[in-house]
Amino acid sequence: MGGRALLGGPAGGRFRFAHTGSWHVQIAGKRPRPRSEEKAYLVARMKDEMARSKGIVPPEAFAEYEQAMAAYERIEVRDDSAEIAKEARPARDDAELRYWLESMVVYHRFTAEEVRAVTGLGLADAQAAITRLRADIAAGPSGSTNSPLRVMPYPGGRHPRGGFLDGALAPQRESKISVFTPWDPASYVVVDVPEAIHSDQGLLYLAHTHVPTFWSRQGINLPRLEWNRREDGTLDSERNLPNGVRFGASIVPGQRSVRMELWLHNGSDRVLRDLRVQNCVMLKAAAGFSAQTNQNKRLRSPFAAASSDDGRRWIITAWDSVDRTWANPPVPCMHSDPKFPDCPPGQTQRLRGGLWFYEGDDLDAELKRIEATGWHAAK
Repeated sequence: MGGRALLGGPAGGRFRFAHTGSWHVQIAGKRPRPRSEEKAYLVARMKDEMARSKGIVPPEAFAEYEQAMAAYERIEVRDDSAEIAKEARPARDDAELRYWLESMVVYHRFTAEEVRAVTGLGLADAQAAITRLRADIAAGPSGSTNSPLRVMPYPGGRHPRGGFLDGALAPQRESKISVFTPWDPASYVVVDVPEAIHSDQGLLYLAHTHVPTFWSRQGINLPRLEWNRREDGTLDSERNLPNGVRFGASIVPGQRSVRMELWLHNGSDRVLRDLRVQNCVMLKAAAGFSAQTNQNKRLRSPFAAASSDDGRRWIITAWDSVDRTWANPPVPCMHSDPKFPDCPPGQTQRLRGGLWFYEGDDLDAELKRIEATGWHAAK
């Protein structure tokens, strides 16, 4: 493995690669077999190169392309049906399946392999669903000055991070929402709300597998949940922990912003202290914002903001009672992480946050405007 690494999408119509040293790994008695989607990627890229180069490169060079194509098409893929069955979330009825298929195909633009990973459908059925729904893809923007932003539960099946994947194994979809940008119907950020809740007792909740939690240390697996989808477009969730603690989130879309709230109720018999929360805004799927760098981030507590490559657009987040603002380049993501007040038994604490989209070149003025709206006040 190795050879070269893709550094980013097309820049001026061209892919950028960095060449690296090659590493070879051999496991006795085991033949490496990629997933079918990995083979499909190689074949598709080679077809693109052949179409681009036909009639331009010499016949001898084009013959090498054909030789490579034949080799890729001979690759044996592994049977990952058991893996898919373990992680998939089959829909409970036809209406629910229709909702998730529309979400994945029309809005998130998933591949057949990604649809299969979420639903457990066979690959042929997943491809048929894509063919049927592709005609429904909206050509216009996800929102306008008179309509709310499109906010949807994140389907899973596609990792929301671009890098540092070993720091987020098996990401849980029940804590994640997709917020589509007002300027591009195919672009969205994934907000993990909450990604984690820390306390003086330990890590009470983590929305993926990375480090042990208070529950995993005891061999306790938390059940899978789903967002509640309301008719007015709002989303809400609630999770009950084994010690009587409950927490939840509510998401309210606006015209160019999203209002968020987190709450925590202490049903245990002791005071909960040091309740630090992580809320992650992941930028991988937002065109123009996916550079794995902090050079395009502005961290001005309580605000964390990311600019587009051309500097003309901004995505901004903030939470009240903020404990830390930071960003992680490999993901790439940004955080405005708050902290619940200490919570005695029987009491409930709340935190309020937001996500904003801004087009312009005066970020300072926009942050002042946002602050003047009283976004952190109870609604």
